[in-house]
Amino acid sequence: MEGFVDIPQYESYKDTDFVWIGKVPEKWEVTKLGACLKPVSIKNKPEYPLLSITRELGVIERDIENQGSNHNFIPDDLSGYKVLRNGQFGMNKMKAWQGSYGVSNYTGIVSPAYFVFDFCKPIEPRFFNWAIRSRLYVSYFGSASDGVRIGQWDLSKERMKAIPFILPSTDEQKAISNFLDQKTEQIDEAIAIKEKQIVLLKERKQIIIQKAVTQGLNPNVPMKDSGVVWIGDIPAHWNVLSLTKYSTRVDYRGKTPEKVDEGRFLLTAKNIKQGQIDYEISKEYIFEKQYEKVMSRGKPKVGDLLFTTEAPLGGTALVDDPSVAIAQRIILFRLADSLVSGYVNLYMQTPLFQNYLQRLGTGSTALGIKASKLFLLKLITPPKEEQIKIYRLSEDITKESNSAMAVHQRQIEKLKEYKTTLINSAVTGKIKVA
Repeated sequence: MEGFVDIPQYESYKDTDFVWIGKVPEKWEVTKLGACLKPVSIKNKPEYPLLSITRELGVIERDIENQGSNHNFIPDDLSGYKVLRNGQFGMNKMKAWQGSYGVSNYTGIVSPAYFVFDFCKPIEPRFFNWAIRSRLYVSYFGSASDGVRIGQWDLSKERMKAIPFILPSTDEQKAISNFLDQKTEQIDEAIAIKEKQIVLLKERKQIIIQKAVTQGLNPNVPMKDSGVVWIGDIPAHWNVLSLTKYSTRVDYRGKTPEKVDEGRFLLTAKNIKQGQIDYEISKEYIFEKQYEKVMSRGKPKVGDLLFTTEAPLGGTALVDDPSVAIAQRIILFRLADSLVSGYVNLYMQTPLFQNYLQRLGTGSTALGIKASKLFLLKLITPPKEEQIKIYRLSEDITKESNSAMAVHQRQIEKLKEYKTTLINSAVTGKIKVA
């Protein structure tokens, strides 16, 4: 990827008097959005397809079949919706400060609360889209919006009109658009490759660990029928055990305690994710004086196995902080000495166990497992020494994979930052591409 030192600059620059833009090429026009855009409002085209205006992608066709992606109510009568044509600029004025706007590549209809504009200067739509959706302009729209409700700031028309816009000649606009189309495509391809490498690393880690947990470390070991259909064959010296018979358990059922802003950390099912406890994904607390009552069934110890019975079903993790309070929908298993908790945690994360667990689950909205079915949970267990070896192997593989993934993730962040800087530099003339 070439650096900016390889791209020439313009011969002369002038000051724009806007700190956030700085200097621009001498021949470029410093105008305002009010002089570039003319509002239009055409309605009564309910037969046109629905469009959405998003922060991530600008104007997109709306998927009315995917209800999960449609957060806004769609009325039966769409005659009041505004027409947004291919090449026009559309904007969600309540989320302009987030960057929810863009030049449309489609013809359709959008919410009547949105703004639709025609261009009233010689403007290449692609250039305008690159420029207006750059980080420079997105941040500027925040200062032109007002509101007290988080996430719903209304854009002031008058202040929007006063936002400066830097306009090169039409030929330069086209050249800059072509340059950014090509360069950002190359960057996006590089990012996609890195993201695929991260996925492959995760898959490799999962395959190695699952094979070790379910088949052992010796590929030549004799096998036997486990006697359990969903488990199949296992190494001849392994056993199939009932989780409930080789552990004691605490079921934290009862009334949900009152939540407070600070106090004793309350571990909920949300915190148990991918075999670990995530203390950042959800932060809930209870009064310190409630702790003894909430934990009256039994307090956790380091290494105890936590199992979520619902929302989501089958999440597992090992206790690493015995001072936390534990919410309902979580069962604590204290395993027998013959079991290594780290190995059992790995095993219960395998597709083999999880698929069986999903078949045991019941519920119309969220799958859950009843306490009466817990005895059906089976473990396949090697001797304790082998459990320890498998667990240590998983730690080594995880450390190796995480290190490699972190390298790729840092490279992705650098590529994204380069892309952002490249766009900002091109649309403000800091680099000359034509």
